[in-house]
Amino acid sequence: MDCDTGIDDALALVYLCSQPQVELVAVTSTPGNVDADQVAQNNLALLELCGRTDVPVAIGARKPLQIPLVTTPETHGPQGMGYAELPKAGRECEPTDAVELWVEAARARPGELTALVTAPLTNFALALRAEPRLPQLLKSVVIMGGAYYYQGNTTPTAEWNSHVDPHAAAEVFAAFAGQPEERLPIVCSLETTERIEMRPEHVAALAEAAGCSAPELVLPEQPRGQRSAANSALVRQVSDMLRFYFEFHRDYDQGYVAHVHDYFAASVAAGTAWYAARTATVHVEAEAPRLLGTTVADYRGLWGEPPNARIVSDNRPAEAFAELVSALGALARRLD
Repeated sequence: MDCDTGIDDALALVYLCSQPQVELVAVTSTPGNVDADQVAQNNLALLELCGRTDVPVAIGARKPLQIPLVTTPETHGPQGMGYAELPKAGRECEPTDAVELWVEAARARPGELTALVTAPLTNFALALRAEPRLPQLLKSVVIMGGAYYYQGNTTPTAEWNSHVDPHAAAEVFAAFAGQPEERLPIVCSLETTERIEMRPEHVAALAEAAGCSAPELVLPEQPRGQRSAANSALVRQVSDMLRFYFEFHRDYDQGYVAHVHDYFAASVAAGTAWYAARTATVHVEAEAPRLLGTTVADYRGLWGEPPNARIVSDNRPAEAFAELVSALGALARRLD
């Protein structure tokens, strides 16, 4: 998993930790929601919270390929974790660069590994530069990013991850042009990830599934920044993260909800989500200032270029949240 953790990245990582069938080979850290060093600290702390100190964490790039880094403290908080205050992890990052780690793992286990990227595609682009055979070496690739004939969440036309490093995104999609359909990246873009809309009742259900001694109420009428008192450490941290995210979405007139984009991408990578997808040729705009990071999909072959992606076209939000509540509830019980 390569992430820029981030509240929804955090939920995705915790979800993967809840899945006994998932082997987490490594978690690599890309700058985006916060800088790369803070991303890595968040990843280390989350893995420790989930009892997974066996999973290596590494840092790769510290800035996008060609443009200055932009972070988003208004969306995820100064440290990327909303109101959650995770204890500092008791270990440090791997000395190996994230890109080296990606390449070494793929070469050592050809055809076995899934790459899940919920961050700007900077590290993945650098890994492809270092090992152009990655499209053949990886079993599959799942990417959260882009908005196709759908309003952006960063600019009128651009999604966050694509906007932070459009040059990297363009390189990644170009590298997959002409690959067999089963090797094309599965792209979870805004038109389906914004359907994965978390609400207060999901937090309450999670606490109940975790066996919490009292209801977990994260409600719009409560004071801004109120902290959870749940007796489960996992529920308490997730609740404090999500309250911040609910408040952010409300501030931007989207309701007291949270779009947990990256959890959906993680469930696709883990094989636990139903989805439908369409092949397309993706173009990422990396030059026009007002359109930076805009993604366009040619579904009909009008450009005469081979497909380079499979874009998710449908999903089942109710099933996704039933899975999330059940899985995280079970993990919280095991940890407590």
